[in-house]
Amino acid sequence: MKKILILSGKGGTGKTTIASNFINISNARVFADCDVEAPNLHLVSKVKTLKNRGNYYGLDKVEIDQNICVSCGFCKEHCRFDAISIVNNQYIVNKYLCEGCGVCEHICPVNAINFVKSKDGEINFYRTDKVFATAELNMGSGNSGLLVTKVKKKIQDEILEDDLVIIDGPPGIGCPVIASMSGVDLVLLVAEPSVSGISDLKRIIKTAYSFHLKIAVCVNKHDLNQKLTNQIIDYVKENNYDFVGKISYDKEIIHYVNKGETLPNNSKSFKEIKNVFDNTLKIIT
Repeated sequence: MKKILILSGKGGTGKTTIASNFINISNARVFADCDVEAPNLHLVSKVKTLKNRGNYYGLDKVEIDQNICVSCGFCKEHCRFDAISIVNNQYIVNKYLCEGCGVCEHICPVNAINFVKSKDGEINFYRTDKVFATAELNMGSGNSGLLVTKVKKKIQDEILEDDLVIIDGPPGIGCPVIASMSGVDLVLLVAEPSVSGISDLKRIIKTAYSFHLKIAVCVNKHDLNQKLTNQIIDYVKENNYDFVGKISYDKEIIHYVNKGETLPNNSKSFKEIKNVFDNTLKIIT
């Protein structure tokens, strides 16, 4: 069993396009979308049978019992997140601002404040002859790293010894990225030839390196700026990471993504992604 995690230092680099085609090329039986803030792998996934949908509960939030509250104002005065306001002469908690720290509950003189469960998203688990897990965080909700961990646990018990597992990860270097890295065999970093792309690539390499993971890099849309593409390749090789290939900018990719399909096998971009896949596989086998 091997797990390949596909990441990018920034959004919009083509991470999901590469992940979906990796799944198609390898005929992967188990895969997951850990970009829980903006999941889209399900749009091109061939697994359509939803086995179950479950609610995701993050940190508990506080709620004020209006039947007990005496409007002393202590909670509002001591809330460091400005999550409590007065609406129609009642003290109300804004769930989007509340961090669940519990200060208001601790200082309330009449015990009018209690913790309640907060639904912060959904986890979707698909299963036919293939297994696919994904999730979506509610707008304004936090704890995305915990949700990523739950998505990975959904597929863990389904993995067989000879499976190649493809995981489409979140962009950036934050908590959800760190959560997605646990237990993988290789991180494939998708870079783009732009100034911000190079900067973000260096940050995500540093993050992955701190977890002692195997690191491979490819460049998507390499022909948009060949000079910056060469800079990326030079940086990767100078630091002894594996460079596994380049993918051209191709408007046909947009066409197939909009149709919810992976690339046809005879397309130039498919052959380039196939080359990236083959080179990546050599590193972990």
